[in-house]
Amino acid sequence: MVKCTNVSGLNDTMPLMASNDYKDRFVAEYMQTKIRYNKLHRMIVRYEAGTLDFKPTCPLALLKEQAAAMGAYLFALEKRAELEGISLPYFR
Repeated sequence: MVKCTNVSGLNDTMPLMASNDYKDRFVAEYMQTKIRYNKLHRMIVRYEAGTLDFKPTCPLALLKEQAAAMGAYLFALEKRAELEGISLPYFR
C-alpha cells in the first residue's frame, strides 16, 4: 500500500491513483472527492455570507444540490471502506 502524507491538494493523491492496489486507488478517490467537497462547501458558505469574491454562474440551490450528492457519495465510500477494512485518512 502506498503512503500519502501531507495531502494538501489533488496532485498529492497521484501516487495512490497510479498504484496497482485497488485499496490505494479507493483511498485516492475518497481523498479527491473530500478535497473537492470541502472546497465547494467553503464556496457555498462564502456565497451565503456575501464574502465570495466572484459571482457564480449557476444558482446557489444547484451548488447545494451538488454538495449534497457529493456528501452522500462520501458517506457511501466511508461505509464501504469500513466493510472492506480500508483505512481512510482523516482530514478536514
